[in-house]
Amino acid sequence: MKLLLIFFTLSSIKDISAQIQHVDLSLSGCSSGSAKEYVAELDGEEILHTDFKRQILVNKLPDFAEPFERTCAYKHSVLEQKICKLNLDLAVKVYKNPSEALDIPQNSIYSKSNVELEAQNTLVCHSGSFFPPPVRITWTRNGVNVTDESTLSQFYPNKDNTYNQFSHLHFTPKEGDVYTCTVEHKALETPDTKTWEVDVELPSVGPAVFCGVGLAVGLLGVVTGTFFLIKGNRCN
Repeated sequence: MKLLLIFFTLSSIKDISAQIQHVDLSLSGCSSGSAKEYVAELDGEEILHTDFKRQILVNKLPDFAEPFERTCAYKHSVLEQKICKLNLDLAVKVYKNPSEALDIPQNSIYSKSNVELEAQNTLVCHSGSFFPPPVRITWTRNGVNVTDESTLSQFYPNKDNTYNQFSHLHFTPKEGDVYTCTVEHKALETPDTKTWEVDVELPSVGPAVFCGVGLAVGLLGVVTGTFFLIKGNRCN
């Protein structure tokens, strides 16, 4: 069984005059397998994370933010992995290889924006409230595997010590297309598959027809009334 060890570094900055509190969090995680994680957040928003496969630090601040340099951050994340591995081995020995707590992921699939045919959009597969991280997410379009076209986020901590993870798939909606995202996790006996279909309602012509008919009947009534009014005046 692969065991996981997560370390949090949490700091809080409070402006007493304005009563505003900010939370700065960094997370470093390792497992007895190959899973690694280092991510930094501010007030629940990701600032950066380490891509250990490409051996780089990934800055997640938006383009309009002031750039900043963290020249030692990547080396720091690598060093924390070594420390994490040592602590994990020690924890296994001290606690005699304890069984791992499992929380089943709660999964959903939805579009990022309102759906319009032939207009580029993004599907989001959200897996939440699971432990331990990470999850594995695969995608299909009309039964064809398109996982290579998707992206998978870092895993993010919740206050109850569970985690969230997101996968994104860019797509162009076409009527009748069917998408699925399948989540695999060690707490699930079988993979959990969510389905999403392109079903865009076309504008209904019913209200316009009824409006047109009503207007025509109204005009006919006005013309008829005017005719009898003129005829009555002539008779008098």
